[in-house]
Amino acid sequence: MDKSQRLTSRIDPLRRKVLRGMAALGISAVATASLAGSVSAGSLLDRIKNGGPIRIGFSTDTAWSFKGDNNEMLGIGNVLVMELLKKLGASKFEPVDMEWGSLIPAMQGGRFDVITSAMFVLPPRCRNVLFTDPFATVYGGLVVPKGNPKRVHSLPDIRDKGLTFVTGAGYADVKRAQQTGIPDEKIMQVAGYVEIAQAVRSGRADAGGGEYLGIKGAIRNDDSLELANPFKPNYKPGYPAFAFPKGEEDTVAAMNALLKDYMGSAEMISLVSKYGYDKSLLPDGSKTDDLCKS
Repeated sequence: MDKSQRLTSRIDPLRRKVLRGMAALGISAVATASLAGSVSAGSLLDRIKNGGPIRIGFSTDTAWSFKGDNNEMLGIGNVLVMELLKKLGASKFEPVDMEWGSLIPAMQGGRFDVITSAMFVLPPRCRNVLFTDPFATVYGGLVVPKGNPKRVHSLPDIRDKGLTFVTGAGYADVKRAQQTGIPDEKIMQVAGYVEIAQAVRSGRADAGGGEYLGIKGAIRNDDSLELANPFKPNYKPGYPAFAFPKGEEDTVAAMNALLKDYMGSAEMISLVSKYGYDKSLLPDGSKTDDLCKS
């Protein structure tokens, strides 16, 4: 039984007494239900300030979000969000690891409280979740077989050579590939970075795309793959941010207030540098309100 169910069970006897009394006064049960709901409801920000527990949703990515050997939450997004939430009062965190494409539906279903993966702020996503301001400015990368035998350096190269491109389901690179003119039948969508590397390694795809640190981490110990160099992006950078459920505007405002002073600080860089984050990845000043409209 979770917290809300325990609270409801304690309220039930009181509710029955109030119902009997209000019925005698001719007051509707609808008003009673509204009263009971207000007693049991509580914002996420209140829960954070009261010490949690806060459920953190993410998809495994060796740079941005993953679990360690002892089930601890690691990666840029995870350690950053936990540090910021601790500054607001949180002390307990619960990891919820799942496939990338399931993150937003799971949040809408109440499975967790915040998404920490490198989820770019995009207008379609803004309709389903609330984003903080960005915590990075990120360009992508292309993984290719060692030696880059097909001389792939951009998405237009893939289009013009009739090659197969692989990326993660729900990744920004799906839309980028489509906008570049790569046919849908030449765009392979897989679960994540490990699967992107596997598809290129096996020859099922000629090149794979995704966020730079994610791609780099996925092939770190693989001598059969490399990053296309140079890489020539034909698109603007992506802006990852933390995602919260709709209705949590106060939580997002509190996080943004912290991000304003924390991003780029010595404390922050020290926390995330082990995952490859450096000052070149700091936000460039773009605001989520504008990114949600673009």
